[in-house]
Amino acid sequence: MERLTIDALHAIKENYRSRLNEGRVMLCGGTGCIAGGSLKIKDSLEASLKEKNLTDKYKIILTGCNGFCANGPLLVVQPEGIFYEKLKPADAPQLVEEHFIGGRLLEKNLYKDIKTRAAVAELKDIPFFNLQMLGALKNRGIIDPENIEEYIAVDGYFGAAKALLEMTPAEIIKEVRGSVLRGRGGAGFITGLKWELCSQVKAEDKYILCNGDEGDPGAFMDRSIMEADPHVVLEGMIIAAKAIGAHQGYIYVRAEYPLAVRRLRKAIDQAVEYGLLGQNILGSGFNLDLDIYPGAGAFVCGEETALMRSIEGRRGSPIPRPPFPAQKGLWEKPTVLNNVETFANVPSIIINGADWFKSRGTEKSTGTKVFALTGAARNTGLIEIPFGISLRTIIEDIGGGMNRGRTFKALQLGGPSGGCIPADYLDLPVTYEDIMKTGAIVGSGGMVVMDDNNCMVNLARFFLEFSAHESCGKCTPCRVGTKVMLNRLLDITEGRGKEGDIELLEDLADDIKTASLCGLGQTAPNPVLTTIKYFRAEYEAHIKNKWCFAGVCKTLSTFYVDEKACTGCTACARACQVEAVVGEKKKPHSINQDKCVQCRSCYIACKFGAVKIGPAEMFSPKEFAR
Repeated sequence: MERLTIDALHAIKENYRSRLNEGRVMLCGGTGCIAGGSLKIKDSLEASLKEKNLTDKYKIILTGCNGFCANGPLLVVQPEGIFYEKLKPADAPQLVEEHFIGGRLLEKNLYKDIKTRAAVAELKDIPFFNLQMLGALKNRGIIDPENIEEYIAVDGYFGAAKALLEMTPAEIIKEVRGSVLRGRGGAGFITGLKWELCSQVKAEDKYILCNGDEGDPGAFMDRSIMEADPHVVLEGMIIAAKAIGAHQGYIYVRAEYPLAVRRLRKAIDQAVEYGLLGQNILGSGFNLDLDIYPGAGAFVCGEETALMRSIEGRRGSPIPRPPFPAQKGLWEKPTVLNNVETFANVPSIIINGADWFKSRGTEKSTGTKVFALTGAARNTGLIEIPFGISLRTIIEDIGGGMNRGRTFKALQLGGPSGGCIPADYLDLPVTYEDIMKTGAIVGSGGMVVMDDNNCMVNLARFFLEFSAHESCGKCTPCRVGTKVMLNRLLDITEGRGKEGDIELLEDLADDIKTASLCGLGQTAPNPVLTTIKYFRAEYEAHIKNKWCFAGVCKTLSTFYVDEKACTGCTACARACQVEAVVGEKKKPHSINQDKCVQCRSCYIACKFGAVKIGPAEMFSPKEFAR
């Protein structure tokens, strides 16, 4: 294809924009929905449309992640914006017959309001969506991620065109720095300042890198952007490369993200074909080549110096700083590394200006932030909110609150490097500075909601076990210290805790945070420190009373039936897979402790609160010989 000029870019935009929503059926094609069968749904829909001679009127578009992951596979009919959820291939013929031919809504697949249980038809009326503010995710679910012309139709590459044809590197940096965009990968460093520092270094070769490694458990923000809108990442990198004077870049993506890698490769090929990458981009005289480097899934390679060593073909382990990568990075050359979400924000800043970006969010935490909302909330998935919104709004309104009978207990924010925030802080605004005061961090955006079924000691053990396993082993404080802390936590959760363990954990945490080489070790103790700070009573109960309040730590839990509260509904007996629950219908039940395996099935099944949790030694097996 002939290389694009700015006039040709405008022509593509005008040609496609008018038909973006006409008769388009937007089927979620993100990793989650594909796992749920969206490709089979697509085949079934296309077969049904063909059978009814409707293929000219309706086109099935496989999009990236729509965001409402727990309710997938998802489908939106445009231009009406009708939202269908939890689809199966068998639903396709009925959907075609009812909606596309009969003009009637397929009610069984509509979203049901959590409070009223009324069916909600339009995307804009669903709280999970209408309380969000999109920036980095602005194109999710509305374009085909594998079609560059659809990206151009929604202003794609116009930010790069402006930066290349109308702005100097200094002007680009001034705009990005003026926006106060902070790195969305975890550390929150001012993006424009990082670019400025690198631009000031005189060197023949410089590199622009994108971190798409994303290793936090439960985090999938970057993956979703790469799958739903890969061109926005490329465009952000083009602008950054012009700002610092780089002509070669790499996108580091873990190999466990095959769909993201495939779509990024296709996006790069398309951008090269259209002259938006390579030599003399848009006739500007600026050159940039981008390649993908698949990572092997090491969590430590999310740290910038470890990532660079990995690209160089060496073992991915951190090196001391300074010098910082802006002075000496990849192959000892000046390098800028930002994560996927950071780059995804850049084109909009260039098009709309720094003041527009600052009008979203707060003074010090500007713009929007993408979070992976997971755990015990009713509505889970990928959300984007403006900084300054409260945790309560996220959890109760967007997330729909807790399931019936459960109460909110804590929020784990920032993944293994973050911390737990208790219910007392629900009205806290989500900003970098306010979250940091609690001992947690915004991090890359992992947000795990926990209810009263969660044990905070066991949670701390889980995250520390992850960090200890992922340590590269280069420095002793992280390699040895996290293992010592983990062993203490294992003892506590398995009934071997003793007086002084809490204080020992706190002392070890301080030493590890102070002496570790990189951010992995420096932040690994955070989940332990915050759970001790806010849930010390649970640690003390584990150690002194050998009791896990939540019944998660099996050796510290006894499940029993409160006979006064039991109605004899038999739900607990039906849930028990080992026949430990005994009793007649409409009469109080009991639990045979000889058979009980502490699986919690009876506790979860009971709707009357009759199944309770006590210390491990509360009952002796002899009491159930009757």
